[in-house]
Amino acid sequence: MKWTGLNQLREEFLAFFEEKGHTRLPSAPLVPQGDNSLLLINSGMAPLKKYFLGQETPPNVRVTTCQKCIRTPDIEQVGKTARHGTYFEMLGNFSFGDYFKKEAISWAWEFITQRLEIPVDKLWVTIYLDDDEAYDIWTKEIGVAPERVVRLGKEDNFWEIGAGPCGPCSEIYFDRGEKYGCGSPDCGPGCECDRFMEFWNLVFSQFVNDGEGNYTEMEHKNIDTGMGLERLACLMQGVDNLFEVDTVQNIMKHISKIAGVHYGEDPRTDVSLRVVTDHIRSTVFMVSDGVVPQNEGRGYVLRRLLRRAARHGRLLGIDRAFLYQVCDTVIDENIGAYPELGEKREYIKKVIQNEELRFEKTIDQGMDLLGTMLDHISAEQIKAGKAVLSGDEAFKLYDTFGFPIDLVREIVAEREIGLDEATFNELMEQQRQRARAAREQMDTIAWSEDVTAELDLPRTAFVGYEKLDAVARLACIIAGGQLADSVTAGEQATLIFDTTPFYAESGGQVGDRGAITGEGVAALVEGCTKSPTGQYLHTVTVQCGTLHTGDALRLSVDKDYRAAVARNHTSAHLLQAALREVLGEHVHQAGQLVTKDRVRFDFSHFSSMSGLELAQVEELVNRKIMEALPTDVREMPIEEAKQLGAMALFGEKYGDTVRVCSVGDFSREFCGGTHVKNTGCIGLFKILSESSVAAGVRRIEAVTGFGVIRQLDRDQEAIQQAARALKLQNPADLVEKAESVMGELKRCGKQIEELGSQLAAIQMDSLFEQATEVGNVRLVSASFTGTDAKSLRSMGERVRDKAPRMVAVLSTVVDGKGTICVSCGKEAVEAGVHAGNLVKEIAKLAGGSGGGRADNAMAGVKEIFKIDEAIAQVPSIIARMIAH
Repeated sequence: MKWTGLNQLREEFLAFFEEKGHTRLPSAPLVPQGDNSLLLINSGMAPLKKYFLGQETPPNVRVTTCQKCIRTPDIEQVGKTARHGTYFEMLGNFSFGDYFKKEAISWAWEFITQRLEIPVDKLWVTIYLDDDEAYDIWTKEIGVAPERVVRLGKEDNFWEIGAGPCGPCSEIYFDRGEKYGCGSPDCGPGCECDRFMEFWNLVFSQFVNDGEGNYTEMEHKNIDTGMGLERLACLMQGVDNLFEVDTVQNIMKHISKIAGVHYGEDPRTDVSLRVVTDHIRSTVFMVSDGVVPQNEGRGYVLRRLLRRAARHGRLLGIDRAFLYQVCDTVIDENIGAYPELGEKREYIKKVIQNEELRFEKTIDQGMDLLGTMLDHISAEQIKAGKAVLSGDEAFKLYDTFGFPIDLVREIVAEREIGLDEATFNELMEQQRQRARAAREQMDTIAWSEDVTAELDLPRTAFVGYEKLDAVARLACIIAGGQLADSVTAGEQATLIFDTTPFYAESGGQVGDRGAITGEGVAALVEGCTKSPTGQYLHTVTVQCGTLHTGDALRLSVDKDYRAAVARNHTSAHLLQAALREVLGEHVHQAGQLVTKDRVRFDFSHFSSMSGLELAQVEELVNRKIMEALPTDVREMPIEEAKQLGAMALFGEKYGDTVRVCSVGDFSREFCGGTHVKNTGCIGLFKILSESSVAAGVRRIEAVTGFGVIRQLDRDQEAIQQAARALKLQNPADLVEKAESVMGELKRCGKQIEELGSQLAAIQMDSLFEQATEVGNVRLVSASFTGTDAKSLRSMGERVRDKAPRMVAVLSTVVDGKGTICVSCGKEAVEAGVHAGNLVKEIAKLAGGSGGGRADNAMAGVKEIFKIDEAIAQVPSIIARMIAH
């Protein structure tokens, strides 16, 4: 067999099965689409589950894919061994009720022996114990020697997950040779040693398990095969593990170059090289598929991988953000198969760089504190196996610095110290309970949803797209969390009708408001939500009369309220389209809230928007408003909507039929909300603010229509008040007056600074007389209150320049924050005193951190009451420096 690159292997596999009548499908995103059972796609068949279960019709009964996958259960082992990884690609060919065992087996054998030319004498096959059909195909039709077909039990060669489709498997193994074996005479496929490597699993899905151990033969049988691309590349390239495969090795070489180390020279650096190599592959693909660093869900998986990689970068001696640089190599190695990586290159790099920089702050503070905690554990305790980091300390690291528990776990394990995770978990649960208690307010709707779950009511018919007024029958009354037959004036309740024009809160759009009227009765509708079983829940306060179950009542939506919400909702669609045009195609909605008063729109983007970008977006939205573009809202099959290019909310589950809102040719989105008939109805659009919500997620708040007028009125009033405060008759002179005042303040500030420097000089001259001798250098120390950091630095520099043998240690406290400055004269530095190292040690004693050059350095401290105590240790620290 000949050496073949990973990218070529991928293409050869897919092309081979296309020749066999299979439709090549692109890899699905790592974020499952319409499947809440998975956090991330972890197998080749996961995105195709809907076809196997008959939920959707596949584009062809024969399909082939190369699927991106993430698996993290063994994340702690990644790096420690050369076999574990979190990212991989899975090759597969699938049949949905078409071909079965004979074709699956013969094509697999044809591909590996003829197309790849893998020697037959290196191959072994396993089958399920009593699968005689597969045995006969392998031995009688394919011609594999019977002694090379091994029967294994249910644990090894039968695929099933609970109830549902299942069936026997047949696995193909490669014999790597005796040198990889365990030496046992029973060694063969299925052995735990490294000799026989399974690389292709053929699953014959032919039964349905009822969950109680009863298996029924399926009428339409399926084929599901999976072959790890990296594992196949290992075989074809004659290497021992995935980190030596060509594309992966090129990524590792880039990391090695940055770190100045080489793979294979030191087992410790090899671990870190493997961790960084694996994790940067995973994170690049995750970010490309829309995942952003967060503290929960798949965002936490991403954050954990990035932070673990960053920490191992430090273990390699890399003391700066570097992962974003390695992204280029990951992208370049994979861009042929995944062109979207190139399109999103700058976005991917920026998200990863931002997380690296954020983690630098966390890890610096956390590592210092953790180091101090671990230093208090004696060598005797470690030797005796009794060394344990307390759960209280681990929780303090997490709660105060956001230091991840998984990193704490790894670090203490490296030093052979235990971790009291039980206490940590208990403290975490207490924190969660406090948060839940703060959130839990048992309102009427919460009770209503509990009650409706037990009711046998039909779904409410919604007619609010067509009309704002309807007569409906009152099907159910819920008051005080209980079912009721009636509700009277002054009481609050939740009402369910058979029909309603009221839009229920959904997709970020608030529910409608309005009125319910009948003969002698009236109620205000203050909101509308929808239960999981499809009933619309109208929150009302009865104004007069008594409402009874079964009453026929008129439901009227507040037209002005609906119109204001619709203006803001349509503007959100225009906003997203404008953001994508100005910032790039990586922008996707990450959440929104559309109310009567404003629109709040969250979107994926890596940095704050500039004033120019905001102005461009705002102008583009207003241009589309002025063009009075028509809005076309209609239902259509989901595949048709996708072909039209309609944008879906990332990760949202949709049915076979979807509602699509098109705004001219400018915007087209899946949407169930309410909208204006044309954009001219919006009037005007004004951005109020742009801010950060989470890493890689930004938020814009804006107003439309009358909201813009109200905002202009507020701005005008603020200008008038500012003019009056500055004693101006004409508000038009406000800018000139403000610049004049700021100029005067700047001049006063400069004078204060000059006076401060002069005062500092006077103070330092008097301090020279108090200097003490420490070895062959002189030490002066002093504490001040209210002196700013800049003045403190000036004092230190004066000492340094005036007295070559002097070391000055100065501190100040301003607004409860402490600062320490250390300056060293030239001769003091030559004697061995380093200002950066000295200030770092002093600051650590007072719960702070800092550093700097040999002659001048600064540090910040939090525990200001410990500053004097810390400075008292300076003579002994200097003596130690001089001694070395």
